[in-house]
Amino acid sequence: MAKLARDVMTADPACCTAESTLDLVARMMLENDCGEIPIVDHSDRPVGVLTDRDIVCRVVAEGKNPTGHTAESCMTKTVQTIRDDAPIEDVFAVMERAQIRRVLVVDREGCLVGIIAQADLVATAPPRQTAELLTQISREPASPT
Repeated sequence: MAKLARDVMTADPACCTAESTLDLVARMMLENDCGEIPIVDHSDRPVGVLTDRDIVCRVVAEGKNPTGHTAESCMTKTVQTIRDDAPIEDVFAVMERAQIRRVLVVDREGCLVGIIAQADLVATAPPRQTAELLTQISREPASPT
C-alpha cells in the first residue's frame, strides 16, 4: 500500500499565533528541537511559518530586540500545505516545486495536523527519490524575466 502524508508526518507540531513574541517562538524551537514553527489562526489553520533563520536574518541581524517583535513581523506568509491523505509522491512534488525543506500537513478542514521535514522523507523513501528532492530544493531559483 502506498504511503500517505500522515504516515511520515510529525503529528501535532509545536505551533503559535501571529501575536506570539519571537523570544517565545525561539524557546519553543529549542524545547522541541526544531527549526520551524507553524503560525496558526484561532481555528488552527496555518497562516505562516517562522524559521530560526527568519528570526536571525530579519530581526537579530538588524539589531532588533526579539522580545519586542511578534511572529507576524517576520514570518513567511506564503504557506505550502498538503492534505494528510495525499500520497507521498505529492509531498515530494510540493517540496520540490516550492523549494522548501518542510511542508505543513492539514486535514480536510484545513487545520494543521502535522509537519513533514526532509529528514522524515529521507528515512522512509527510496534513496533516488530523496536525492532528487535534495537536488531540487537546493537549486538556484529561476530569475524573474
